[in-house]
Amino acid sequence: MNDYDVIVVGTRIAGSSTALLLAHKGYRVLAVDRATFPSDTLSTHIVLPPGVAALRRWGLLDRLAATGCPPIRRYSFDFGPCTIRGAVPEVDGVREAYAPRRTVLDTMLVDAARQAGVDVQTGFNVDGLLRDPDGRIRGIRNGSADVRAGIVIGADGRNSRVAKTVRAAEYHPKPRVQYAFYSYFSGLPVDGVENYIRARRGWGCAPTHDGLTMIIMGWPYAEARAFKADVPGNFARTIGLSASFAARFSRAHREAPFLGGAVAGWLRKPYGDGWALVGDAGYNKDPITAQGITDALLDAERCSAAVDSWLRGEAGYEQAMSAWHRERDTRVMPMYEFTSQLATLEPPPPAMQQLVAAIAGDQTRMDTFVGAFTGAVSPADYFSQDNIGRILRATRITDRPQSIRTAAQAGR
Repeated sequence: MNDYDVIVVGTRIAGSSTALLLAHKGYRVLAVDRATFPSDTLSTHIVLPPGVAALRRWGLLDRLAATGCPPIRRYSFDFGPCTIRGAVPEVDGVREAYAPRRTVLDTMLVDAARQAGVDVQTGFNVDGLLRDPDGRIRGIRNGSADVRAGIVIGADGRNSRVAKTVRAAEYHPKPRVQYAFYSYFSGLPVDGVENYIRARRGWGCAPTHDGLTMIIMGWPYAEARAFKADVPGNFARTIGLSASFAARFSRAHREAPFLGGAVAGWLRKPYGDGWALVGDAGYNKDPITAQGITDALLDAERCSAAVDSWLRGEAGYEQAMSAWHRERDTRVMPMYEFTSQLATLEPPPPAMQQLVAAIAGDQTRMDTFVGAFTGAVSPADYFSQDNIGRILRATRITDRPQSIRTAAQAGR
């Protein structure tokens, strides 16, 4: 006999979302986390339109809007010689992104899970997983207490204890190539998400709660020691590469410590006998494209659907979970490869500079360019050789050297 139908380990974005969706389907769900809420965690905390659309499907978008987090409707990419400015394309009827503080968003989702009927227990340490004699995971251990369930879902982040315990296989690894720091500033108005791309340097900013603006800055991982030696000074000097942004930054005031680090990329097999992995526990990449929260929300939605299909007897366990695994990889691989390429912070090759010059000034093309970064358009499709060729031919830029295929191969 099981104490619960499902146990979810970790109650931040992926965990609380998975738990509340399964509770909405009528299952007995226990969700545990060693943290208490509200509490913060390292995060670029941007929710892109596909993720916002998921929150709307779950009836939670109005709650997010009510927290006072400003909607984001524009993106810009300043390459120095020219700037791409575009509207956030619509995804499932949603045109806005948001950049909520994790202290707010995580707490909102935990509260929603409780209201859905999830047994949420915070400040809870998982000391180990329970196994049947045949090796199938059957629950968790907390001190001397055993709690059993039909499936244990690890949503405990990239350093997932669940993943380590079950020895989830990793594949398509990517090395750490960028070291990033971020903080929050008052007195710094921004127009949506602003990105600044310079040679081996880059930074982005977004409006968040309480009138603050988050700035995240990346240097190559090989220069991490130099970056860490003087983070405030290096921030200011790097921002000086854009005179217009530096003028705004000079009037801003930092309101929080700098936080940062470097992240390797990988995918893990997200299921096995009696266990599953969602969010960063199953798939991780560099934060430069700020896809993590959106990926976690969509992964929770699809994982919960697969578990529901199995628990209802509509599909066998292997059939349901392997279908989710294949769908996840098909969905995330183009952005995974694209993100890994961007994170190198290598200067755009001449062909990419041609492409940017061709797009600049044409609002439709700029909006579509923004779509490749926000999940409205697959980067594999946008940066395909055929699409790039159409753009360049339309603007009479027909010289397409081999280097342009670097972008065209993203996600392939």
